[in-house]
Amino acid sequence: MSTSAQTWLAAFAEAIGAPPLDEASRLAILELAGEAAHGSERTAAPVACWLAASAGLSPSGALDAARALEIAKDPGTT
Repeated sequence: MSTSAQTWLAAFAEAIGAPPLDEASRLAILELAGEAAHGSERTAAPVACWLAASAGLSPSGALDAARALEIAKDPGTT
């Protein structure tokens, strides 16, 4: 049986000395990951979350920034 995401994340937060996430922050981070994955490639999702945290952005601030991005598609894509 696997551990739930909330349980694992709470244990990870404790292990690294970070406060646990509230539900709104958790959802904003998941939406940020979705914006990154759908706007580029799936691998952009965890890296975007790392960059946002490294920049000191709140989850909602990072999500706002991702939604505001307007990047031209690569030539040859639809």
